[in-house]
Amino acid sequence: MGRHKKSHGNAWLKPANTLLTIIFILLSAGTILAGDIIVIDVKDAISPPVGSYITENIDRAVRDKANAIIIRLDTPGGLDTSMRDIIQKEMNAPVPVIVYVSPQGARAASAGALICLAADIAAMAPGTNIGAAHPVGIGPGGGGNEKEDKDKKTETDTMTEKVTNDASAYARSIARERGRNEKWAEDAVRKSVSIPATEAVEKHVVDLIADNLDDLLTKIDGKTIKKAGMTFTLKTKGAPVTERPMNFRSRLLSTLANPNIAYILMLIGLAGIYFELSSPGAILPGIIGGICIILAFFAFSVLPVNYAGVALILLSGILFFAELKVQSMGLLTVGGIISLILGSIILFRTPEMSAQVSWGVILPIAVFFAASFSALVWLVLKTHRKNPVTGLSAMAGEKAQVYEWHDDGTGKVFAHGEYWNAKGPLGLKPGETVIVESVEDMVLMVKTRE
Repeated sequence: MGRHKKSHGNAWLKPANTLLTIIFILLSAGTILAGDIIVIDVKDAISPPVGSYITENIDRAVRDKANAIIIRLDTPGGLDTSMRDIIQKEMNAPVPVIVYVSPQGARAASAGALICLAADIAAMAPGTNIGAAHPVGIGPGGGGNEKEDKDKKTETDTMTEKVTNDASAYARSIARERGRNEKWAEDAVRKSVSIPATEAVEKHVVDLIADNLDDLLTKIDGKTIKKAGMTFTLKTKGAPVTERPMNFRSRLLSTLANPNIAYILMLIGLAGIYFELSSPGAILPGIIGGICIILAFFAFSVLPVNYAGVALILLSGILFFAELKVQSMGLLTVGGIISLILGSIILFRTPEMSAQVSWGVILPIAVFFAASFSALVWLVLKTHRKNPVTGLSAMAGEKAQVYEWHDDGTGKVFAHGEYWNAKGPLGLKPGETVIVESVEDMVLMVKTRE
């Protein structure tokens, strides 16, 4: 009886032991994920709204136990702070993060290059490129002779060097962690090198080239990824794909965070408020101006704004307004144009070129304001120089006809449909035409025609 009980107990334990063994083998060999593949698209500069879109979807992929998340990337670069937030999330998230530079003709430049380097798997479509990660836009360096540059660096030079060294070390550390080409990562920062997809694979900058998303899922199937203290084995071939595009709110915030858009909104807002103040009761300019100013201030809240630039732009508006009230012969307009251009250049204090107002926006706006106010000044001067056409002063130079004339050089003349008392030379006769020289106390001073 006891023997039978012992045999029954062992039979019950064998399935449990087998199950434990299978679990142990799976944990040792890797966690096999069989969930959806999450795909998100980034086709804009890296900004706080774009950063939030990426990090929120990575968190969502973790919550949904997704197989992996793919970031389909096409960007000129962006803000350093947003880039670092994305990279931290990429490298620490307990889910495989794949960056795919796509479609053909896309690029992963500047901040995009480092985001690609930080991916668990980095892939590129044919005809794409990656690199040019040197921080720019801090300001010009040097400028003196070679000896002076060696002896003493300007503050701008020092800041440029600090930022470049920091970005270089950051790029190298990411490449080292992901087993990618550290030398190229440093050159991308220091020398702004950029390479096409085929060369990127050859130099171990990215892992592979994929023609399209299906090709990518086929090529990465079965790959093993170690991160966050875990091991993941991808099962992507034929796995369901879920596209998660930006929602309207994210798209709106991303658009507003574009420095060019923020800059234009501010100018439209200032113009609307100016027209409302100059023509009270117009209403529409004030409404549009108020909305644009509020949207511009929102954009400034997520962008690294230099308020000296904002002050210069506001000063330019004051100078333009003063030009309409004060005869400065165009000096106020010139000052306004200079203030507008300088304010536009330094509006955003950031080393990333993609977070600066484009010269393609600054120059047309500056030319428009210069042309508009120059034309306005010319019209004002022309009006001031023109002879009066109404009132007594407009009588000077007009023709008049003698109605009656006395021997003392006084009489009456007919001018502008009225009879006027007049004074002039002796000997004038009725019917004779004379010229009005001036008006004194409602008496016309006349002279004979020459």
